[in-house]
Amino acid sequence: MDGLLIFEEILGILGNLVRFLGFLLIGYGIARFVLDSYQKATWQVQIALVLGFFGALVGLTSFASAGSTGSFALGAGISFFRAFMPVKDEDEEKEEQKKKK
Repeated sequence: MDGLLIFEEILGILGNLVRFLGFLLIGYGIARFVLDSYQKATWQVQIALVLGFFGALVGLTSFASAGSTGSFALGAGISFFRAFMPVKDEDEEKEEQKKKK
């Protein structure tokens, strides 16, 4: 009987890990979609994108666990940071590689 309880606990831990990774990926994907679509859209669509994103965040806060909501926000934060990081040109990368040699 003890082996079955241990197995159940292991499955619970794996389930929580999969949920964390899933919400992290969903948060990253939704935020990336919003950021990419926001710049190309008209003002009506921009409003809809922002309201939809924050509506999803509020809905998760209300109906999901704290860990799920936190991983969604973490994924969205990673997406926001990646979107606003400066992008290196290929020429700059080649020059850096030459300097290292």
